[in-house]
Amino acid sequence: MIRDVAFGFVYTKKDSLVHRLDARIKLALSAYLIALSLMAGDPFGLLLSAAWIASVALLGKVGRRMGRNLIYATLFSVVIFAVDLLSGYGLVDAAIYAARFEVIVASASAFFLITSPDEFEYVMRWLHLPRDLVFSFVTAVRFVPVLMLDAIQITDSQKSRGLELEKGNPVKRLRSFIPILIPLVIDAVMRSNSLAEAMEVRAYGATDRPTSLYEPKLSRSDWIALALSTVAFSVSTIFIL
Repeated sequence: MIRDVAFGFVYTKKDSLVHRLDARIKLALSAYLIALSLMAGDPFGLLLSAAWIASVALLGKVGRRMGRNLIYATLFSVVIFAVDLLSGYGLVDAAIYAARFEVIVASASAFFLITSPDEFEYVMRWLHLPRDLVFSFVTAVRFVPVLMLDAIQITDSQKSRGLELEKGNPVKRLRSFIPILIPLVIDAVMRSNSLAEAMEVRAYGATDRPTSLYEPKLSRSDWIALALSTVAFSVSTIFIL
Protein backbone atom coordinates (compact mmCIF):
# COMPACT_ATOMS: atom_id res chain seq x y z
CA MET A 1 0.00 0.00 0.00
CA ILE A 2 2.70 2.49 1.02
CA ARG A 3 4.66 1.62 -2.11
CA ASP A 4 1.66 2.43 -4.32
CA VAL A 5 1.11 5.72 -2.49
CA ALA A 6 4.78 6.63 -2.92
CA PHE A 7 4.61 6.01 -6.65
CA GLY A 8 1.15 7.52 -6.96
CA PHE A 9 2.46 11.10 -7.07
CA VAL A 10 5.78 10.46 -8.83
CA TYR A 11 6.17 11.89 -12.32
CA THR A 12 6.77 9.45 -15.16
CA LYS A 13 7.71 10.74 -18.58
CA LYS A 14 5.17 9.82 -21.24
CA ASP A 15 4.45 10.85 -24.80
CA SER A 16 1.02 12.41 -24.54
CA LEU A 17 -0.73 15.65 -25.44
CA VAL A 18 -0.80 16.77 -21.82
CA HIS A 19 2.84 15.93 -21.08
CA ARG A 20 4.02 17.96 -24.07
CA LEU A 21 2.35 21.14 -22.81
CA ASP A 22 4.34 23.94 -21.25
CA ALA A 23 4.61 23.75 -17.46
CA ARG A 24 2.73 27.05 -17.06
CA ILE A 25 -0.21 25.66 -19.04
CA LYS A 26 -0.19 22.55 -16.85
CA LEU A 27 -0.28 24.77 -13.78
CA ALA A 28 -3.24 26.72 -15.15
CA LEU A 29 -5.04 23.51 -16.09
CA SER A 30 -4.48 22.02 -12.63
CA ALA A 31 -5.61 25.28 -11.00
CA TYR A 32 -8.84 25.12 -13.02
CA LEU A 33 -9.45 21.52 -11.93
CA ILE A 34 -8.84 22.26 -8.24
CA ALA A 35 -10.99 25.40 -8.41
CA LEU A 36 -13.87 23.43 -9.91
CA SER A 37 -13.48 20.80 -7.19
CA LEU A 38 -13.67 23.43 -4.46
CA MET A 39 -16.64 25.25 -6.02
CA ALA A 40 -18.68 22.10 -6.59
CA GLY A 41 -21.36 21.96 -3.89
CA ASP A 42 -23.80 19.44 -5.34
CA PRO A 43 -23.62 16.03 -7.04
CA PHE A 44 -23.86 17.57 -10.52
CA GLY A 45 -20.90 19.87 -9.91
CA LEU A 46 -18.81 17.02 -8.52
CA LEU A 47 -19.65 14.80 -11.49
CA LEU A 48 -18.73 17.59 -13.89
CA SER A 49 -15.40 18.15 -12.12
CA ALA A 50 -14.71 14.41 -12.09
CA ALA A 51 -15.45 14.24 -15.81
CA TRP A 52 -12.88 16.96 -16.58
CA ILE A 53 -10.28 15.28 -14.36
CA ALA A 54 -10.92 11.93 -16.05
CA SER A 55 -10.46 13.58 -19.46
CA VAL A 56 -7.08 15.00 -18.42
CA ALA A 57 -6.05 11.62 -16.98
CA LEU A 58 -6.96 9.83 -20.21
CA LEU A 59 -5.17 12.39 -22.39
CA GLY A 60 -2.11 12.13 -20.13
CA LYS A 61 -2.23 8.31 -19.98
CA VAL A 62 -2.14 8.36 -16.16
CA GLY A 63 -5.62 7.04 -15.46
CA ARG A 64 -4.47 3.76 -13.90
CA ARG A 65 -2.04 5.39 -11.46
CA MET A 66 -4.59 8.03 -10.52
CA GLY A 67 -7.12 5.27 -9.90
CA ARG A 68 -4.78 3.66 -7.39
CA ASN A 69 -4.48 6.95 -5.52
CA LEU A 70 -8.25 7.27 -5.38
CA ILE A 71 -8.60 3.75 -3.98
CA TYR A 72 -6.47 4.67 -0.98
CA ALA A 73 -8.09 8.11 -0.72
CA THR A 74 -11.42 6.33 -0.34
CA LEU A 75 -10.34 5.21 3.13
CA PHE A 76 -10.03 8.84 4.23
CA SER A 77 -13.30 9.69 2.47
CA VAL A 78 -15.07 7.10 4.59
CA VAL A 79 -13.62 8.72 7.71
CA ILE A 80 -14.74 12.16 6.51
CA PHE A 81 -18.21 10.81 5.81
CA ALA A 82 -18.48 9.25 9.28
CA VAL A 83 -17.19 12.36 11.07
CA ASP A 84 -19.65 14.58 9.19
CA LEU A 85 -22.53 12.32 10.14
CA LEU A 86 -21.49 12.35 13.78
CA SER A 87 -21.15 16.15 13.63
CA GLY A 88 -24.80 16.54 12.66
CA TYR A 89 -24.60 16.92 8.89
CA GLY A 90 -27.20 15.25 6.72
CA LEU A 91 -26.53 12.13 4.70
CA VAL A 92 -26.36 14.02 1.40
CA ASP A 93 -24.06 16.76 2.74
CA ALA A 94 -21.71 14.21 4.29
CA ALA A 95 -21.55 12.29 1.02
CA ILE A 96 -20.82 15.51 -0.91
CA TYR A 97 -17.95 16.46 1.41
CA ALA A 98 -16.45 12.97 1.13
CA ALA A 99 -16.78 13.00 -2.67
CA ARG A 100 -15.26 16.49 -2.84
CA PHE A 101 -12.19 15.17 -1.01
CA GLU A 102 -11.84 12.44 -3.64
CA VAL A 103 -12.09 14.97 -6.48
CA ILE A 104 -9.51 17.29 -4.88
CA VAL A 105 -7.08 14.38 -4.44
CA ALA A 106 -7.60 13.43 -8.08
CA SER A 107 -6.90 17.03 -9.17
CA ALA A 108 -3.64 17.19 -7.17
CA SER A 109 -2.63 13.73 -8.36
CA ALA A 110 -3.14 14.75 -11.99
CA PHE A 111 -0.88 17.77 -11.54
CA PHE A 112 1.95 15.76 -9.98
CA LEU A 113 1.68 12.93 -12.51
CA ILE A 114 1.93 15.16 -15.58
CA THR A 115 4.47 17.71 -14.30
CA SER A 116 8.12 16.88 -13.64
CA PRO A 117 10.13 18.38 -10.74
CA ASP A 118 12.20 20.34 -13.27
CA GLU A 119 9.00 21.90 -14.58
CA PHE A 120 7.97 22.65 -10.98
CA GLU A 121 11.22 24.53 -10.55
CA TYR A 122 10.78 26.48 -13.77
CA VAL A 123 7.22 27.55 -12.87
CA MET A 124 8.24 28.65 -9.38
CA ARG A 125 11.18 30.64 -10.74
CA TRP A 126 8.89 32.14 -13.37
CA LEU A 127 6.65 33.29 -10.49
CA HIS A 128 9.74 34.98 -8.94
CA LEU A 129 9.55 33.00 -5.73
CA PRO A 130 12.60 33.00 -3.42
CA ARG A 131 15.34 30.72 -4.69
CA ASP A 132 15.77 28.86 -1.41
CA LEU A 133 12.02 28.20 -1.24
CA VAL A 134 12.08 26.85 -4.79
CA PHE A 135 15.01 24.60 -4.01
CA SER A 136 13.39 23.27 -0.82
CA PHE A 137 10.12 22.50 -2.53
CA VAL A 138 11.68 20.77 -5.53
CA THR A 139 13.98 18.75 -3.25
CA ALA A 140 10.98 17.61 -1.20
CA VAL A 141 9.09 16.59 -4.32
CA ARG A 142 12.07 14.55 -5.49
CA PHE A 143 13.13 12.89 -2.23
CA VAL A 144 9.99 12.30 -0.17
CA PRO A 145 8.88 9.35 -2.36
CA VAL A 146 12.47 8.06 -2.31
CA LEU A 147 12.57 8.12 1.49
CA MET A 148 9.22 6.35 1.63
CA LEU A 149 10.55 3.58 -0.58
CA ASP A 150 13.71 3.37 1.55
CA ALA A 151 11.51 2.95 4.62
CA ILE A 152 9.67 0.10 2.91
CA GLN A 153 12.91 -1.65 1.97
CA ILE A 154 14.36 -1.26 5.47
CA THR A 155 11.14 -2.59 7.01
CA ASP A 156 11.15 -5.63 4.73
CA SER A 157 14.81 -6.26 5.51
CA GLN A 158 14.27 -6.06 9.27
CA LYS A 159 11.21 -8.32 9.07
CA SER A 160 13.28 -10.92 7.22
CA ARG A 161 15.66 -10.82 10.18
CA GLY A 162 12.86 -11.59 12.63
CA LEU A 163 11.59 -8.13 13.58
CA GLU A 164 7.94 -8.26 14.70
CA LEU A 165 5.93 -5.06 14.43
CA GLU A 166 2.40 -6.35 15.00
CA LYS A 167 2.85 -8.10 18.34
CA GLY A 168 2.97 -6.73 21.89
CA ASN A 169 1.55 -3.68 23.62
CA PRO A 170 1.72 -0.18 22.08
CA VAL A 171 4.97 0.67 23.88
CA LYS A 172 6.64 -2.48 22.61
CA ARG A 173 5.43 -1.78 19.09
CA LEU A 174 6.89 1.71 19.20
CA ARG A 175 10.22 0.31 20.35
CA SER A 176 10.13 -2.15 17.46
CA PHE A 177 10.32 0.79 15.04
CA ILE A 178 13.73 1.87 16.38
CA PRO A 179 15.62 -0.63 14.13
CA ILE A 180 13.77 0.98 11.21
CA LEU A 181 14.15 4.62 12.16
CA ILE A 182 17.88 4.52 12.84
CA PRO A 183 18.89 3.16 9.37
CA LEU A 184 16.35 5.49 7.75
CA VAL A 185 17.79 8.56 9.52
CA ILE A 186 21.34 7.50 8.64
CA ASP A 187 20.33 7.04 5.01
CA ALA A 188 18.65 10.46 4.95
CA VAL A 189 21.76 12.11 6.43
CA MET A 190 23.97 10.43 3.83
CA ARG A 191 21.66 11.61 1.05
CA SER A 192 21.65 15.16 2.40
CA ASN A 193 25.46 15.11 2.61
CA SER A 194 25.71 14.00 -1.02
CA LEU A 195 23.24 16.70 -2.01
CA ALA A 196 25.22 19.35 -0.12
CA GLU A 197 28.43 18.31 -1.90
CA ALA A 198 26.68 18.45 -5.27
CA MET A 199 25.36 21.94 -4.49
CA GLU A 200 28.81 23.10 -3.46
CA VAL A 201 30.42 21.73 -6.61
CA ARG A 202 27.82 23.56 -8.71
CA ALA A 203 28.43 26.81 -6.79
CA TYR A 204 24.92 27.10 -5.41
CA GLY A 205 24.42 30.59 -4.01
CA ALA A 206 27.41 32.11 -5.80
CA THR A 207 25.16 34.61 -7.55
CA ASP A 208 21.92 36.28 -6.54
CA ARG A 209 20.38 36.00 -9.99
CA PRO A 210 21.22 32.64 -11.55
CA THR A 211 20.24 32.12 -15.17
CA SER A 212 18.87 29.05 -16.92
CA LEU A 213 20.29 27.28 -19.91
CA TYR A 214 16.85 26.79 -21.43
CA GLU A 215 13.98 29.28 -21.46
CA PRO A 216 10.80 27.50 -22.65
CA LYS A 217 8.41 29.44 -24.84
CA LEU A 218 4.71 28.92 -25.38
CA SER A 219 3.93 27.18 -28.65
CA ARG A 220 0.75 27.34 -30.70
CA SER A 221 -0.54 24.14 -29.10
CA ASP A 222 0.06 25.66 -25.65
CA TRP A 223 -2.01 28.72 -26.49
CA ILE A 224 -4.78 26.54 -27.95
CA ALA A 225 -4.80 24.35 -24.82
CA LEU A 226 -4.93 27.44 -22.59
CA ALA A 227 -7.82 28.93 -24.58
CA LEU A 228 -9.81 25.67 -24.59
CA SER A 229 -9.26 25.03 -20.88
CA THR A 230 -10.22 28.62 -20.02
CA VAL A 231 -13.43 28.39 -22.02
CA ALA A 232 -14.23 24.98 -20.49
CA PHE A 233 -13.58 26.32 -17.00
CA SER A 234 -15.79 29.37 -17.57
CA VAL A 235 -18.67 27.28 -18.94
CA SER A 236 -18.33 24.72 -16.13
CA THR A 237 -18.33 27.52 -13.54
CA ILE A 238 -21.60 28.86 -14.95
CA PHE A 239 -23.23 25.42 -14.69
CA ILE A 240 -21.87 24.79 -11.17
CA LEU A 241 -22.86 28.18 -9.77
